[in-house]
Amino acid sequence: MDTDNKKTSYLIGLQVAGNLVNQGIELDVESFTTGVTSGLAGEECAVPAEEAGKLMMALEEQIKERLQKQRIEVAGKNKEAGEKFLAENSSKDGVKVTATGLQYKVLVEGDGAVPAATDTVETHYEGTLINGEVFDSSIQRGQTVSFPVSGVIKGWQEALQLMSVGSKWEVYIPYDLAYGEAGSPPKIGPFSALVFQVELIKIV
Repeated sequence: MDTDNKKTSYLIGLQVAGNLVNQGIELDVESFTTGVTSGLAGEECAVPAEEAGKLMMALEEQIKERLQKQRIEVAGKNKEAGEKFLAENSSKDGVKVTATGLQYKVLVEGDGAVPAATDTVETHYEGTLINGEVFDSSIQRGQTVSFPVSGVIKGWQEALQLMSVGSKWEVYIPYDLAYGEAGSPPKIGPFSALVFQVELIKIV
């Protein structure tokens, strides 16, 4: 690979191969190479159109089934891990549990007003998965965020209406008070429990 074109061509091939592997597609490398060469040369497909259509439809169905199976497996693991995390966390010092299953720990107790569902608030926050991986952070961005209390996930809505302005809490949210069974791809998987550090700066 002594030219930029060769290097770029190699990288494109590597990327295409990686995508195929990630989808679980098993290839005959020699036939695949022949197909690429034919396509670049503008040659007609060597497989009859009707047969080609059936083969590609079957492949798409296999990929869909495989992805669905993977989602089910991930969902089950996330749900089990979240339930275990919350069960263990609920008995830790300072952690309080509400009737809905929301958990929180007061880090700083404010002395301001408590927002209502109809209010808009300004906050600073950082959200992580239960393994500590950050998926969103106004703190890292260095900019506070304002939004209606009623416009966020249920766990946030409940927590904000319990907090006084000036408070800083760590909030532990079960999946059903967060993004539910679907999650919020790509960072938040299905059935994911979440952890937030939330600072309530003011009611706007």
